[in-house]
Amino acid sequence: MSEQAENQHEKHDGGQHLPGGTVRSAAEVWDELYRSKPRIWSGKPNPQLVREAGGLKPGKALDLGCGEGADAIWLAQHGWTVTAVDVSAVALERARAHEKAALDREGVHAHDGSTPSRITWQQADLGQWQPGSAFDLVTAQYLHADNRDWRGPLRMAASAVKPGGTLLIVGHHPDHLPPWRDGEAPRDRFYNGRELVRELALEDPGWQLEVATTRERPVAGPDGQEAVIGDVVVRATRLP
Repeated sequence: MSEQAENQHEKHDGGQHLPGGTVRSAAEVWDELYRSKPRIWSGKPNPQLVREAGGLKPGKALDLGCGEGADAIWLAQHGWTVTAVDVSAVALERARAHEKAALDREGVHAHDGSTPSRITWQQADLGQWQPGSAFDLVTAQYLHADNRDWRGPLRMAASAVKPGGTLLIVGHHPDHLPPWRDGEAPRDRFYNGRELVRELALEDPGWQLEVATTRERPVAGPDGQEAVIGDVVVRATRLP
């Protein structure tokens, strides 16, 4: 996996402080990043999402920090009706284009030559946004904020799961980052599985903790370096 593909697993949602006290919004920071390259992420769904959601019964899904849309498109192709949220309008424009291309390919095989969209794309800052309904699946893949506590957005993610629904959170383990990135980000931007389970009270009555683990994954660096990093994977069911 290339560094570009590995970097698809970091979806930040914080703003940026500039010299002189100027603050750029998260939307401005991420729009600039997406404009810097014609494609930022790999275009493939995150592997932990495929592994953990592949056996679930489709329903309504919420994809937080959807980026260029690969996860949302994969979910829709597997029968889910998806609300996909990201702070960047540029990313969402690309996501819509990628979905259209996928629908066009599927439409070749449809009896009327078209396939309806199953995705609602929505621009929002996850530090402020609140979902208006509950979902059968809420997924947050590598949602690490530059200068914002991860607890708020992930508590919001847990609150959006309906009874009987699934919460799936995947993130970088702070002790298993690629060596070429050591020192780039503060420890508190990340979490291990125990911290995540404790913060979201996923062992309390009302939840059934299904998966809480760290999985190793090989990655390649910008200069061809090879390393093994750790993905924190937590999946829980809200009890009826």
